[in-house]
Amino acid sequence: MFTIDETNEMLDEIVDTLPEPLFRELSGGVIILPQLKIHPKAVDNDLYIMGEYSRSSIGTLIKIYYGSFARVYGNVSREVYYEQLRRVLVHELRHHNETLAGYRDLILYDENQIAEYLKRKIREHKQQ
Repeated sequence: MFTIDETNEMLDEIVDTLPEPLFRELSGGVIILPQLKIHPKAVDNDLYIMGEYSRSSIGTLIKIYYGSFARVYGNVSREVYYEQLRRVLVHELRHHNETLAGYRDLILYDENQIAEYLKRKIREHKQQ
């Protein structure tokens, strides 16, 4: 399992590889938080929030949840862990940039993914 410090180092490496304009107006930057976060719509506490794009009156930032990464990817190779971390960061950066542009495509995609998850969980529970 990777430590929070190792995860933060990987995250810094990833940030350094991405084009700077993607981070425009991201006033709070990218932070890593120690907690595991379960999605409020999780049926069996099995839907983890890996990262979030956050907007408030004090600014915008991207949160990466180390506890969620440790739970889901705690036993994978460094390459797999790094790639998943990268995917989550890019996903949250897309939320940021779509918000700046006035688009909701990724929000709608995420909502559809949650709806599909809920349908699958209902089917699974009916089969039990």
